Amino acid sequence: MAVESLNCPNCGAGVASDSSQCEFCKTRLKTMACPSCFGKMFVGSRFCEHCGAIAVPVNLIDDEHLGDCPRCRLPLRLVEIGDTRLCECEKCDGLWADTTTFENICANSEKQSAVLGFIGERKANAELLTKISYVRCPECAELMNRSNFARSSGVIVDICRKHGVWFDADELPKIVDFIQKGGMEIARSKEKMELENQRDRLRDEQRKLGLADPGFRIGGIFEKEDNSGIRNFVRNLFD
Repeated sequence: MAVESLNCPNCGAGVASDSSQCEFCKTRLKTMACPSCFGKMFVGSRFCEHCGAIAVPVNLIDDEHLGDCPRCRLPLRLVEIGDTRLCECEKCDGLWADTTTFENICANSEKQSAVLGFIGERKANAELLTKISYVRCPECAELMNRSNFARSSGVIVDICRKHGVWFDADELPKIVDFIQKGGMEIARSKEKMELENQRDRLRDEQRKLGLADPGFRIGGIFEKEDNSGIRNFVRNLFD
């Protein structure tokens, strides 16, 4: 990525975008992308220097013990991106999201843009992923299930049904991209069609047996085409 000249969010001094620390005030620096124009900016900046958009506030909190990275076994760091709270491993760039947080990201385009702006394009550590393995939940230490998100995204995530989802470095950006390209709506339509076919087969079997049709309804996660339907679709992963 091209190196740009940005201003330190603490003292305002000009700093190269690939610097990890301001040489004047010694503030620790980390770049993110503006959710509006995706131009580079430092975490902690109030405005984007490219388009002038108000920046989503980001806080990096190191002093809370939030469990250890399932891959590296190092303590996770809390990252607050606006009102979205994620846990991050500084070594492998993996992310942990609780169930509610993940539902909110999937259902809210503004949260998707803000999160994507912070995490950017990450690359998974090949050494950690050379062998497929089940990893433990940072909260309860139980082995998590591996699941193809939405059954059609091609992104295999690690899910603790009680607590949340672990994303290796490149997985959450891929899921956000999948959602923004309409993948969730396509997945829901396929699921709905499958349930309709199952319902029709069951009705045919009932007719053959001479039983009354109880008027089955699909219901649940497919009743609405709004964000509540998407939330329920995601929540179904944890049932």
